[in-house]
Amino acid sequence: MSIHVRSIIMGGGRGTRLYPLTKDRCKPAVPLAGKYRLVDIPISNCLNSGINKIYLLTQYNTASLHRHIQSTYKFDVFGNGFVDILSAEQTMQGDAWYQGTADSVRQNLHHFENMGDEDLFLILSGDQLYRMDFRDIIQQHIETNADVTIAAKAMPCSEVQGLGVMRVHDDGQIAEFVEKPKDPKVIESLAIGESLRQKMREPKDTSYCLASMGIYVFTAKVMREALKTPATDFGKEIIPGLLGQKKLMSFLFDDYWEDIGTIEAFFQANLTLASIMPPFNFFDTERPIFTHARYMPATKLNGCSAKNSILSDGCILTDATINRCVIGLRSIINEGTRLENVVMLGADDFETPEEKAAKIALDIPPLGVGKNCEIKNAIIDKNARIGNNVRLSPDGKPDMWEKDSLFVRDGVLIVTKSGIVPDNTVI
Repeated sequence: MSIHVRSIIMGGGRGTRLYPLTKDRCKPAVPLAGKYRLVDIPISNCLNSGINKIYLLTQYNTASLHRHIQSTYKFDVFGNGFVDILSAEQTMQGDAWYQGTADSVRQNLHHFENMGDEDLFLILSGDQLYRMDFRDIIQQHIETNADVTIAAKAMPCSEVQGLGVMRVHDDGQIAEFVEKPKDPKVIESLAIGESLRQKMREPKDTSYCLASMGIYVFTAKVMREALKTPATDFGKEIIPGLLGQKKLMSFLFDDYWEDIGTIEAFFQANLTLASIMPPFNFFDTERPIFTHARYMPATKLNGCSAKNSILSDGCILTDATINRCVIGLRSIINEGTRLENVVMLGADDFETPEEKAAKIALDIPPLGVGKNCEIKNAIIDKNARIGNNVRLSPDGKPDMWEKDSLFVRDGVLIVTKSGIVPDNTVI
């Protein structure tokens, strides 16, 4: 008997911790590494693992995500593959929005009526950066006769407060699961034992816990039974409720993984990609990360200095200096400008000379960054317009500081999407 696998990717909630990047888009639609979107990561992992029946559950600010999915993931008629978008919808059975990860799957169970009891659901997050062959976790799930398998990553005990944490037996079976523990004593009680520590590459002199990666494999029958309860969230309710009732196994993942749920995490994950040997490899041709195929000119550098930076397609940089930057599609950076530790998300379109002149006539800067600017430790969102002689830095600004199109979050200055920063602005 062949077992069928359906992948379900969570489109994310309101994304308040990534605001203002999520002001007009949902978390999975946030640009990443110059030319990708966060959602490209789980979809690419699925396709590289031979899983081509993928459902994406969406609810908040979904327009840009829908455009990206529809323009990117087109399958031929012979492979029967798809990426289906399942938005929250009103039906005769109910009209409520998704109340959590589990509830979003519950409301869409009628789309999976052709799944047999032994078939599998692969539940994924839409806002993480990692590369995993899902065939490994599926194979372990089958071989151990598990009801639920949870991908787990060893993390320092000091970093697990915002994650689900588990205690496991030597055979990998989960004995205890606590969602987002805050009490240090509780966290310490969940620390990895000596036998498991010997299998890890992490330093042995640090206390570690096993954190849930938000990646679950459910046997279809168990999923349906669990969703008959009123529980709304997998980590907070479904998983703890199944302990002692079903066989829950952990799958140890010992590679790079980053949960991009905050501005700080997003900022640092992008800048890390600009290092000489980043921990995540976008240059892996055997397991590529897919994204929208664009027909754009190559980037043009006119007398620039660039160090430890990523430059995407369609950029024009003139006599600019960039250091440890990620420069997105169609970015324009003009003479005398210096960027350091900057993630620039680029633009959706090129601006014609006529459009540029019309904006200037209205005292609105052209798309991109003007002349003689200095910008440090910043995220410049899409379609931003920054004038000449601008100085931007979060230094000295408190968290949650805001002014017009400028925000400070987690020690990072953010120019909002389509934001306008006039000439001579100094922040």
